[in-house]
Amino acid sequence: MTSKTTPGFDSAHAPADLRDAFGNRHLPAGAAPRIVSLVPSLTELLCELGLSEALVGRTGFCIHPRETLRKVAKVGGTKDVKLDVVRALEPTHLVVNIDENRRETVEALAGFVPNVIVTHPCVPQDNFALYSLFGGIFGREAEAAALSAGLQDALDEAAAVKAEYGEEAVLYLIWREPWMTVSRATYISAMLGAVGWQSLPAEDEPRYPELDWSAPWMSGVARVFLSSEPYRFTARHLAEVGALAQRPSGLIDGEMASWYGSRAIEGLRYLAGLRRSLARSGPGEGADARP
Repeated sequence: MTSKTTPGFDSAHAPADLRDAFGNRHLPAGAAPRIVSLVPSLTELLCELGLSEALVGRTGFCIHPRETLRKVAKVGGTKDVKLDVVRALEPTHLVVNIDENRRETVEALAGFVPNVIVTHPCVPQDNFALYSLFGGIFGREAEAAALSAGLQDALDEAAAVKAEYGEEAVLYLIWREPWMTVSRATYISAMLGAVGWQSLPAEDEPRYPELDWSAPWMSGVARVFLSSEPYRFTARHLAEVGALAQRPSGLIDGEMASWYGSRAIEGLRYLAGLRRSLARSGPGEGADARP
């Protein structure tokens, strides 16, 4: 994945704290940035930083905050971006993610968008750098610092829950037909791990493996979570999964477990609360903790 930075500056002498996940360094934006975000959770982060007026384009999956985004143009999906629509918006900055956006799409957009900010948070703690990067580029350092303080509090709460209840092996379902889960090398797994839930299988690759219900490691699973995204699991799937897994099963809010940016703070608190609730209700209880 390629990325462009502000024309006419030497990236070797840009501030080290404004380096994105691709290794590109960025200068602070001008007074009137025009931002297109192709990452739902980072669209939310931009708004949390007070940059909604600078946001000129977003994907159809960028839905939070709902009222604020009603006036922001849609440029397609995270995988099928309409290049002509983005070009017409004349953005100065493009926000992308290594996992969520196609490499070829980003490379095409980099041909006419001056600044491409590449992101790739892998663990909750990576959000500190994400806040600093966005805050530094767009002049929102104070807002970024406030988010960092909130994230630290949420991480501390998660660590306390993990210390109190220990570790428990879980299966986190993201898809049906075929059944799919997450590996340890995913942000979702790291979020679950923050409160003591260790996702199975324990391997790192592939990152989103198909599931064999008869795999030997399934015997170690204590609980199954059915995520609300990308597949929209609902209560009607609980009986099916329960019969296959022979384990307590419940719904879980996928946004809380998988969205980074500002949502990581709320997500960690949500997971900590869910861990407490399930631990207190007994080993046989399912989750069912989705809005």
